[in-house]
Amino acid sequence: MAAPEQHVKLHGFNNLTKSLAFNMYDICYTRTKDEREAYLEYIDEQYNAERLTAILKQVSDIIGAHVLNIAKQDYVPQGASVTILVSEGPVVEVPKESYAESPGPLPESVVMSLDKSHITVHTYPEYHPDDGISTFRADIDVSTCGEISPLKALNYLIHSFDTDIMTIDYRVRGFTRDITGHKLFIDHDINSIQNYIPDNVKDLYHMIDVNVYPEHIFHTKCKLKKFDLDNYLFGYTKGALSEREQKEITERITQEMDEIYYGKNMS
Repeated sequence: MAAPEQHVKLHGFNNLTKSLAFNMYDICYTRTKDEREAYLEYIDEQYNAERLTAILKQVSDIIGAHVLNIAKQDYVPQGASVTILVSEGPVVEVPKESYAESPGPLPESVVMSLDKSHITVHTYPEYHPDDGISTFRADIDVSTCGEISPLKALNYLIHSFDTDIMTIDYRVRGFTRDITGHKLFIDHDINSIQNYIPDNVKDLYHMIDVNVYPEHIFHTKCKLKKFDLDNYLFGYTKGALSEREQKEITERITQEMDEIYYGKNMS
């Protein structure tokens, strides 16, 4: 049986800042200039500022925030950015599991109090100059002040993007005080970001944790275990390739994933 939720009376507002950084990569093999340009055009349309705004607005709903201002921009030749400033939202219902480590809602909302918070996304399409690999990266940051952790939006974010590689960072900064003036540097239990990722998603990925518990710093990175080459070819299927070509392209894609995952060149 789970331990009962503990409520702490605070001296004023909860001034802890909780920051989630969600970084994802999508990888594609584009063997010609035309394929590369078509892939970048597809990504630019698929993840334009309008759609990214819709994703971030849903994140704000999940964490119970009130949108104050939206700034969005599509870039030339490609890429987009969105920044949403959010403030305290109405407290509709405080769920009993609000402090528990568990995957967040998808797409139902969890509503709590927030203030002085923001949500941002930036996209970075790019390609290797001569080996056929194109990548798309999106960086999402969710920073909140208040009781709920932005990790409750992680499940939704994972399902909003096609992710081959994910790196996820979570940190709690600052402090608040209880009614006696005693400082609180974190107001919820956490031992791993993985506890906020559904089991059916974790089954798909190799995962590594790097956590600094005394500093309230948590890091998880994920790499897809298996993939179907058809999902990495743009405009044709693997049936159009010889077995040797399939093997070579699979090795290139695997190397790209490994290099991003381990953060070093392997060639």
